[in-house]
Amino acid sequence: MMKFKNNQDFTKLGPNTKRYYTFSNYLKDKFGKKVYKLTLDAGFSCPNRDGTISSGGCIFCDDSGSFSMAHSSRLSIKEQVKTAIENLPKRFKAEVFLAYFQAFSNTYAPLDVLQKTYDEAFCDDRVVGISIGTRPDCLDDEKLDLISSYKNPWLELGLQSAHNKTLKLINRGHDYKTFEKAYLEAKKKGIKVCVHIILGLPEETPQDMLKTARILSNLEVDGIKIHALTVLENTPLARLYAKNPLPLLSEDEYCSLVCDIIEIMPPHTTIHRVGGSGLSASLIAPLWARNKFETMNKIDRILWERNTYQGIKYCPV
Repeated sequence: MMKFKNNQDFTKLGPNTKRYYTFSNYLKDKFGKKVYKLTLDAGFSCPNRDGTISSGGCIFCDDSGSFSMAHSSRLSIKEQVKTAIENLPKRFKAEVFLAYFQAFSNTYAPLDVLQKTYDEAFCDDRVVGISIGTRPDCLDDEKLDLISSYKNPWLELGLQSAHNKTLKLINRGHDYKTFEKAYLEAKKKGIKVCVHIILGLPEETPQDMLKTARILSNLEVDGIKIHALTVLENTPLARLYAKNPLPLLSEDEYCSLVCDIIEIMPPHTTIHRVGGSGLSASLIAPLWARNKFETMNKIDRILWERNTYQGIKYCPV
C-alpha cells in the first residue's frame, strides 16, 4: 500500500484529496517549507519556429510559447525574479522559490548566453533551484553539464507523444529517439526530468496515449505534466479546426485517461500538472479546459470512486 509520509494511506482519503504525488508535496518534502515556481521569460526562440527546423512550430503552439505570462515583459531576469517575489499574493505563503524558464526553448542559445541567463535567476538567496523548459533536440553535453552545475536542477522536456507518426503529424520536428537520448543523458548527469505529454492528439486512440504513458513509466521519469489538446487562437491547429473541426476529448474522457495514467506511473514520479492554465483568453476549444480546478476535482473524485491511487498498476520492467 502506497502511503503519504504521515502514514495515511490513499484508500482512506476523501473524494477531494490527492491520491497522487504532487510536485508541490515533493517540494515541501524536500525543502520543509512552501516552494513557489517563478515563471521567467528569457526571450529565447525555438528552432521549430525560426526556420532552423520549421517556421510553423508545433500545430498547437501559439505566439506566447507554452502559455508564458511573462513573454511580453522583456524585463531582465533579475527584474523578473524581484518583481515576481514582491508581487506574490500573501495567501501563497511561499518562503523559497524555483526559477522556471518556461516560454519556448530555454536551451536554444550559445552556452555563454545560457550561463549568464541562468546565473541571473539566482540573484535572490531564496531561489533554491532552477527548472528549464526546452526541447530534446536543443540539448548537448555542454549544456547538460551547465544545467547540472546549478543547485536542484530540473529539465522540463516536451515529448507530447512517444509515437513518431503523431510527432510528424503535429510538426514536432524530432522523433522519439531524440527525446530518449536527451532524457538518458540528462539523468546520467544527475538532472531531474519532467516530461510533458498531450492527450487527444490527432488520430491517437486511448491505447496510443496509454502506451506513451507506459513508456515513461518504464523510464521511471522524475515528473510528468499531462495536458489536454486545446485549440488556441493564432495557431496552425486553429486554422485546421476552422476548416474541419477534429474530435477533441470531452472532460470525462480526459479525466478518465489521466486517472489511468496516474495508476501506472511509479509512486515516486511527481505529478506536476493534470490540467491546463492561462488558456481562457485565447482558447477556442474545448471550452471545459477553461476551468482547471473543476477538472482537477473531477480527477480526484474518479480516483476516490475507483478506490485507486498512483502506482497501483505500476509494473517495473
